[in-house]
Amino acid sequence: MAAGRFHFDRFQLDPDDRLLTCDGAPVELNARYLDALTLLVREAGKLVSKDRFLEEVWRGVPVTDEALTQCIRTLRRQLGDDAARPRFIETVPKHGYRFIAPLEAADEAISPSLAPVITPVPAWRQALLVVAAGAGGGAAAGGFGGLFYGFAGASQSQGPGMGSSSVLAVMVSVCLLTGLAGGLGVGAGIAAFNLPKARPWYWSLIGGAVGGMVIGAVVKLLGLDAFNLLFGRAPDQIAGGLEGMILGGATGLAAGLIRYVSPGRALAAAALLGGLAGLAITAMNGRLMAGSLDALARQFPDSRLSLQPLGKLFGEAAFGPISRIGTPGLEGALFAACIVGAILYVRRRLP
Repeated sequence: MAAGRFHFDRFQLDPDDRLLTCDGAPVELNARYLDALTLLVREAGKLVSKDRFLEEVWRGVPVTDEALTQCIRTLRRQLGDDAARPRFIETVPKHGYRFIAPLEAADEAISPSLAPVITPVPAWRQALLVVAAGAGGGAAAGGFGGLFYGFAGASQSQGPGMGSSSVLAVMVSVCLLTGLAGGLGVGAGIAAFNLPKARPWYWSLIGGAVGGMVIGAVVKLLGLDAFNLLFGRAPDQIAGGLEGMILGGATGLAAGLIRYVSPGRALAAAALLGGLAGLAITAMNGRLMAGSLDALARQFPDSRLSLQPLGKLFGEAAFGPISRIGTPGLEGALFAACIVGAILYVRRRLP
């Protein structure tokens, strides 16, 4: 293809002036990465092999595959592209990359056959899908946690009128609704802070933290009001805004990394960051689900709820120090991984 200026989406690439702009503002790229983008754009719609990158961009300089991977990752970041749902650069596994955005040159039009038209998904729809993914992932995490805690609680004698199936149903319902609310808040925060377009990873961290803090504070307030109304007193040691902010921030950070790492690494990062958030909450004398249930059981002596069987799983006679450290880490890892997994799922199914 002849040299010239190329227009795609909000970008203009001028190979002669060695300049990439977005809405008229220069986009920072080093010389080699600009060469790589120019090669892709000039071969729009065609596969550009790894060997060709090495020959024409690195010009025979010995480099590893990671150098090319980092180059493409940087180009995607600067273009606001997503490897899982590409609008500009498509990965052809084990072969190379292809530029797929609709493209025009200043001096000639690009053949439609070389640049397939992909209708972009509206920003509002992407945001709604992230919110739905957050709610679904949070509900899934709550459901799994409820099953685990429910089976542990059902293994003990609950007294008359409280059978094992009732214990399981109550625990699953409480945990599922809590997870749903938390996931909805975190998902909404991530989506809101990434409108009208995808922003750098730290915006997802901020959005997740704000969404988690707000929903945590609201749920705690409603819960305390409900206890005061029904029982005339309320517990003062249940999860709230602080816990929601820490766990939401960790989940948002993991969600922000989706564009830069593989899905497997994104899930692993989510589990790790969520687990660390749970441990941080414990270190700050905060509580997640198991700790809140334990506080409720202690404050209401007539309650039939006991987490003693759960403590035994951690090698303790009751719900003791090890359990209070272990359960938040597991809950945080499960919550973050489920939400990030749900976001990955919906992103893969966008056109």
